[in-house]
Amino acid sequence: MSDTSASDTPETPGNPDFDAMARDIAEVPAVEVIVTVAVNLMSAAAVKLGLTEEGDTYKDLDEARKLVHALAGLLDASATEISSFHAAPLRDGLKSLQLAFREASLVADEPGKGPGEKYTGAIYG
Repeated sequence: MSDTSASDTPETPGNPDFDAMARDIAEVPAVEVIVTVAVNLMSAAAVKLGLTEEGDTYKDLDEARKLVHALAGLLDASATEISSFHAAPLRDGLKSLQLAFREASLVADEPGKGPGEKYTGAIYG
């Protein structure tokens, strides 16, 4: 029976090198991590709202609501941590997604009750 530790195990597709991943992420500034997560949430929400080339293929308003709400919470929580240079376009994207959600919904949420409006205030459109 061989006595090898996990660090001696070569990296394979099913066995990622977590130490290398940790070193890589340690070099990334927090602002970049926040912006990357926000962009990923925005992209996923756009897909779930049917705003991509595939249209309604992946449309799921329940999932879109969750993603938009999470994006709004992230932006609200990180507003003082990221500069307006980064925050302004993300807020604009969020508002566009909130308006798209409102337009896509068959039953409109009351103003202030739509996804993320807890953090952004009511969106009218």
